Amino acid sequence: MKDLTQWILSVDRRLDVIRALEGAGPFNATEISHRTGRSIQNVSRAIHELEEKGLLKCLTPEKQTWKRYLLTEKGKSVLSDLRNEEIVQ
Repeated sequence: MKDLTQWILSVDRRLDVIRALEGAGPFNATEISHRTGRSIQNVSRAIHELEEKGLLKCLTPEKQTWKRYLLTEKGKSVLSDLRNEEIVQ
C-alpha cells in the first residue's frame, strides 16, 4: 500500500478525487468536479488513473456518460493509510 499512497501523493488531482469519494456516494465526474473545484477533464483523468489501480470502481460501466463511481475497499484502505500517517485530514 505504501507504493500506492506515494503514487496518489505524486499528483494532487488523485488525492482530491479520492478524498471527494469518501463517505456518501456514488458520484459522477461532474459532482466530483464541484466538490473539488477541479475541471471535469482533470477529474476524469484522475478517475481513469485511480480506476486502473483498482482504487475506484464504476457502478455504471455500460453508460457512456454520467458514470457513477465509488471507492473500492483497496481505495478506502489507502485513504485510511493517508489519514493514519496524518498526510490527509
